[in-house]
Amino acid sequence: MKPKLQYAGAMAAFGTISLFVRSIPLSSGMLALMRAAAGRPVHLRQLGRDALPLLLSGAAMGFNWILLFEAYKHTTVSVATLSYYFAPVIVTAVSAVVFRERLTARQLACFAGSTAGLVLVIGLNNLGGDANLTGVGFGLGAAALYATVILLNQRIRGVGGVDRTVLQFLAAILVLTPYLLLTEGLHMARMTLPGWLCLAAVGLFHTGAMYVVYFSSLQKLRGQEAAILSYIDPLVAVIVSFAVFREPITPLQLVGGALILGCTLLNELRPARS
Repeated sequence: MKPKLQYAGAMAAFGTISLFVRSIPLSSGMLALMRAAAGRPVHLRQLGRDALPLLLSGAAMGFNWILLFEAYKHTTVSVATLSYYFAPVIVTAVSAVVFRERLTARQLACFAGSTAGLVLVIGLNNLGGDANLTGVGFGLGAAALYATVILLNQRIRGVGGVDRTVLQFLAAILVLTPYLLLTEGLHMARMTLPGWLCLAAVGLFHTGAMYVVYFSSLQKLRGQEAAILSYIDPLVAVIVSFAVFREPITPLQLVGGALILGCTLLNELRPARS
């Protein structure tokens, strides 16, 4: 039970990150850079053919954080999170189109169900207005970049899980730093004491400590166990959105969120072997 509890705790912690992100007076790009800088040191090795996928996945991860944090600013935490959890559906679609992977009937049904759920989350008549639609767009953009990270990581063979993530953090720093210098600059003057405390929580707790717990417990779990427990993250995020931020969520959005998460989970589960 210990690895399961550790993994569940990490997922629950990831679901609370919006509580701290919204209290940090920094741009999404600057916040993403600060989060990437929180990774622990690692001894570099000869990466060989893994170098390019690591660099690209690190860049995608950095910009993925930017779009996710922007989604938090433009729509509710629940809608942003549920849009972000469309990433596995994007992976399935890209794998079928680009890598010519054959889709089963169950995968097609899950794809259709998740897409219908996304329509309900957005709102049939754009219930939240243009700001809500912009937030969903940022959430889907973050999902597409996270799907890119997943697909690129499938091509990395010679680097372990924790070291791989830390190297991706370094790659994210290399990409985000010049991006910020060329766009908005590195501004820290607006930071307050509560902002620094929240930034420390995001960097040291959510990114540092929880990533270690996440990877150390993940390697001791079966794939289906990890798939089921990973849905604690969006569940906690929706609870935070409703209970803490008092953000509205309609019954149709709840049904849509259940469709997205349920179909994604069903797609990840494998039938038991006889």
